[in-house]
Amino acid sequence: MAANQGERTRRRLSTEERREQLLSVGARLFSEKPYDEVWIEQVAEIAGVSRGLLYHYFPTKRDFFAAVVERESERMLRMTAAVPGVPVRDQLAANLDMYLAHAAEHAHGYRAFHRAEAAGDQVVRRAYRRALAAQERQILAALAADPEFGPAFQERPEVRLAVRGWLAFTTAVCLEWLRGSELSREQVRDLCARALLKVLAH
Repeated sequence: MAANQGERTRRRLSTEERREQLLSVGARLFSEKPYDEVWIEQVAEIAGVSRGLLYHYFPTKRDFFAAVVERESERMLRMTAAVPGVPVRDQLAANLDMYLAHAAEHAHGYRAFHRAEAAGDQVVRRAYRRALAAQERQILAALAADPEFGPAFQERPEVRLAVRGWLAFTTAVCLEWLRGSELSREQVRDLCARALLKVLAH
């Protein structure tokens, strides 16, 4: 009986659950402090695991932070994936709504993701840039599949540059909004949507 109660109160985490727990702790810490001020020992203590176990999952601190960055990137890509056959204009507001809702709900991870560019470690910075490149490719692919724009549209150098600039703009707006802007989520969504449509119109 006592053993069963112990099982119920302290369930052993699976490998994937433990990894997710560690990444969640890391996302919070990296969003609150610069890269150099986050210590692996602190992550292990908060997660309630040994430092050795954390290193079993992530061999180095930079591997750990790169994994946090990649986790946030994968979430964003899944959330904003284009729906085949639906025009970009029709999807834009809905995707931005999901993007902003996710950023608000997972503010720590969102900040950690975008703090990666400032990290001095080249491995971490490359992981961040790969993530941004994946977002850029996803947007360009959606434009190419849309009859309004078409495959030739995404090959234009100015379009690639405009999409890259819009991603930077949207990130800056979202980070400022998370700090406590007076704008509502709907107002921020509409601002970002107008910005993309305006640059694509030229």
